Amino acid sequence: MNCRKPISLLLIAGMLAVSCSTTRILPEGKYRLAGSKIKVDRSEVRPSELSSYVSQKPNASVFGWSPSVALYNLADTSDTWLNNLVRSLGAEPVVFDPEQLAVSVDNMENHLEYIGWYGSTVRSDVEYKGKRAYVTYYVHPGHRYKIASIQYKVPESDGFERDFEMDKRRTTIKTGQYLSEADLEAETVRSTEFFQNRGYYGFNKNYYFFEADTLRSDGTADLTMSIREYPRNGSPDEAKPHRKYTIGNVTLSTPADVNVRTSVLENLNILRPGMRYSARVVDATYSRLSNLSVFNGVNVAMTPVFDDVVDCDITLQNGRVQGFKANLEASVNSTGLFGISPQLNYFHKNIFHGGELFNLGLKGNFQFKPKEDVRSTEFSITSTIRIPKLIGLPNSLFRGPNLPHTDLSLGFSYQDRPEYKRTMITTTFGYIGSLGRNFFYELYPFKANIVRLFSISDSFVERMMKDLFLTYAYSDHFDMGVGGMLYYTTDASTIPKRTYHYARLNLDLSGNVLSLFNSAMPTNDFGSHTIWETPYAQYVRAEIQFGQTFRFGGDDQQALALRFLAGAGYAYGNSYSVPFEKQFYAGGANSMRGWQARALGPGSVEPWTEYFLIPSQTGDMKMEANVEYRFPLFWKLEGALFADAGNVWNLRKVEGYEGPNFSFDTIAGDWGLGIRVNLDFILVRIDLGTKVYEPCRPAGSRWIGPSDWLKGGNYALHFGVGYPF
Repeated sequence: MNCRKPISLLLIAGMLAVSCSTTRILPEGKYRLAGSKIKVDRSEVRPSELSSYVSQKPNASVFGWSPSVALYNLADTSDTWLNNLVRSLGAEPVVFDPEQLAVSVDNMENHLEYIGWYGSTVRSDVEYKGKRAYVTYYVHPGHRYKIASIQYKVPESDGFERDFEMDKRRTTIKTGQYLSEADLEAETVRSTEFFQNRGYYGFNKNYYFFEADTLRSDGTADLTMSIREYPRNGSPDEAKPHRKYTIGNVTLSTPADVNVRTSVLENLNILRPGMRYSARVVDATYSRLSNLSVFNGVNVAMTPVFDDVVDCDITLQNGRVQGFKANLEASVNSTGLFGISPQLNYFHKNIFHGGELFNLGLKGNFQFKPKEDVRSTEFSITSTIRIPKLIGLPNSLFRGPNLPHTDLSLGFSYQDRPEYKRTMITTTFGYIGSLGRNFFYELYPFKANIVRLFSISDSFVERMMKDLFLTYAYSDHFDMGVGGMLYYTTDASTIPKRTYHYARLNLDLSGNVLSLFNSAMPTNDFGSHTIWETPYAQYVRAEIQFGQTFRFGGDDQQALALRFLAGAGYAYGNSYSVPFEKQFYAGGANSMRGWQARALGPGSVEPWTEYFLIPSQTGDMKMEANVEYRFPLFWKLEGALFADAGNVWNLRKVEGYEGPNFSFDTIAGDWGLGIRVNLDFILVRIDLGTKVYEPCRPAGSRWIGPSDWLKGGNYALHFGVGYPF
């Protein structure tokens, strides 16, 4: 595939867009707002805390250039379909409005007072360069008051004062801290939650009143916190005692065309007549029913019927019960090797009328070279059913909002490569759940694979006879063990739009239980214990990764994403090597993007092209680090600049590989450019990665210069869905 021509055209188009003036269409006397920055003379206040209070912001830009404005300015003023299309894809330049300066100044001064800086001043300054305006805001935070004393005033009726005393030790407002309306507001939210969870239906933060005396000679403040029986916008004549409520009637309405067993819904609903009202229990019921995935919406309405009774009406809205999902990944490198991975999934969210989620997935992986007899075909079918309960235990034991699920899966895959053919049957039994909104887990007390190889080529047999490592990795085996995954993230949305970080740990243990019965098992010619004439695998495998994505720029449209991952697998006991399907590989759409999948490593070993016509480089150890800068272009398009470093290695020696298994001079490196279409609900991307450091080359020639980046074997083009990390 000749990628030079389209790449050259893209570069020329890019240079033309850059050369296009972003101020060409501005009327006389008007200026484009090209820059806006905030300077604060106190380190305690960060400019990023104030940026959202600037009322007029410049267009998003990359290194001072706005591609969306440049595209918009390509159109002239005539009302043609082409000009209208170009303008809709681009972004109209922000015309500087001097009147917005005062609005921004007021916004920032008000926010500074809200967070506890009293008497702050903000000054704006405008610098004009040609037809561009650059605004700078100079911020001088004022004075802060430490809280010297706190006095509380609360109603005495119906035990409210007793409940308040119980909660007072948890208050977040303490003497010695700085007075801040923001902190006081946060305390009202926390305290309101406490009272609502103790039965005080209808109680809210508007019943809180604060008075601060800042006239003390030592510059501190005396704070009085009051809870009254009338809201802030009310009057003492409207005062009513705060009372605890109990749940009255509970009704649950379901769509007529969705048949979910009544017993399932009753177990998920934990609101019962006669129980004390609690906002936490209401929220938990809402979450439990929403997580069932059968319904498009859940509404929990509370209606007071007496002074101390509230009825509950739960309404479930119809949703899409079944459907299909499709996915596609593709790649091509400079040697002409294509890779296509289509995937089709059918799902049914209520297959046995108990909210069970059934998924049937078909996946293919096809690699080939046009006009050559080199190809690899892989096909798999997997069925999974997710049951909305922990099998063996009733849902009533779990009172929180997050119920664990039980997953059962069965899969079959067939692989046809030039070197061999292989089949694999896979089954798992496990529990899936979450703790809160940020911590997720998968626990598999049973996982099993049965792998069979046949039609092995003579050349590959010859290679395996020379290397015990490959013999074990590519032999028939039975794999049974346990596994799990722990995942923490500060943002669990599909496409996060704010700064976030995450950590993930995967662990597999296999063969330990089976090893207890070694004395009852026969052995093969290699001394391995067998089941049904097939040796079982015994190993431990772990992988951990950390990621951080920083969002910045106007409206957080730019991002810097970082990732580090490391993993290792170690075979022992009944095995000499980790099974092939459990080994690590590098390259592909989500890994080292200068290489195709499985085309890198292990270490500085050259690709085994004499045995593997399709790349199949793996190892039992992996380390990788990635960095990616993401920025907006125009319309829904985003650009990316990335770099990857990493490789796979073997813990045991491999024939033809001299020296240590891991060394820093065997860490490969690449960089590249990407373009993405971000439709919010899905992101499609194309990444072009070029090799910068190739460890399999002879020493002294491993660094690859710019003139060779787009030459044969030094780049790969990848198509994928979603961010790579």
